[in-house]
Amino acid sequence: MRPYLSIHLADAELWLLAEKAVYYPAQRALLIADAHFGKAAAYRRLGQPVPHGTTDDNLKRLDAMLAGYHCQHLIFLGDFLHAPESHAAGTLSAIQAWRERHTELAITLIRGNHDKRAGDPPGELRIEVVPEPLLLGPFSLQHEPDPHPTHHVLAGHVHPAYRLFGRGRQRLRLPCFYIQPRISLLPAFGAFTGGMNIDRAADSKVYVIGDGAVWEA
Repeated sequence: MRPYLSIHLADAELWLLAEKAVYYPAQRALLIADAHFGKAAAYRRLGQPVPHGTTDDNLKRLDAMLAGYHCQHLIFLGDFLHAPESHAAGTLSAIQAWRERHTELAITLIRGNHDKRAGDPPGELRIEVVPEPLLLGPFSLQHEPDPHPTHHVLAGHVHPAYRLFGRGRQRLRLPCFYIQPRISLLPAFGAFTGGMNIDRAADSKVYVIGDGAVWEA
């Protein structure tokens, strides 16, 4: 299966990527929600036994997408850094090294609730930080999934996941894109971020992510 699924939303084409992101071909823009860089580092500072290497994993996935799609603008839909403790030297040095490999790439961060607590990324990362909403084509790019009066909302914050049920009480819970008439949700991009179960409304669509592909549930 292809690593993305093309859909039409608000009279625009979007590619839903198996890497838990959205590519907007007309704008050559890559949209990512809830990276939460440095979340594991923040938990380790609190003495919690959590995985190592999540920042490197996130950056490798970003590299793969930037190599695979013609991208001029990378837009984070909030929650770039997880917490003040995410300003750990190891986390920031890894992100800085990644940024130096993509010097021509325009990057914008729409402030989310975690960004307000963690603080803006360091200036040397050259990330433009803006409040929500950011209007792009027919879309209102936001962190919070609040309705916009004129544009279709693409938002993060919720970390949507969907439960699939099979025979013999089999259950599978997968990250998903949740497409609704006025507000659509992106899955959390970051590793070690968790998710919230979505109960699908009658006028919505759910696209789940698994095994390197995206498909409608």
